[in-house]
Amino acid sequence: MPAFHRLCDLFAQLGLPAAEADIGAFIARHRPLAGDVALCDAPFWTPAQAALLAQQSDADADWAELVDQLNLALR
Repeated sequence: MPAFHRLCDLFAQLGLPAAEADIGAFIARHRPLAGDVALCDAPFWTPAQAALLAQQSDADADWAELVDQLNLALR
């Protein structure tokens, strides 16, 4: 059975405030992310956050769908 994660869980994994309002504020503050910038290369991530996102964007990773969702929200 695949793992079920929510966007708030991804934010918690990234060490960011994970309440719905916090997630909305983060997205509003950092969008739009230029189309030619990979999500993990965005300037607002710490090196550890960028590494986690790069690793989890792998199509087989449990978090890949949420990373894609965050990527779309920031565009």
